Amino acid sequence: MRLERKHGWLLVGVAVWNFVIWLTFAKNLYQAHSSGEDRPAGYWVAHSVLIVADLAIGVVLGRLGLKLLRTPQ
Repeated sequence: MRLERKHGWLLVGVAVWNFVIWLTFAKNLYQAHSSGEDRPAGYWVAHSVLIVADLAIGVVLGRLGLKLLRTPQ
């Protein structure tokens, strides 16, 4: 399969969506933690790792999408 410009837009869109969702979740997680919500430490660690991993995936998808958009067709 050959990746085209339309795929670049899709990847950038998914990357932006990924950032919006996971940054919102990170903000909510931080607020819950700072308000003293009683959860096991593993809960906070596991969700923090998920946030970091998914933001990294968003960076990769965004960079690939931008590369496709910058490639002359």
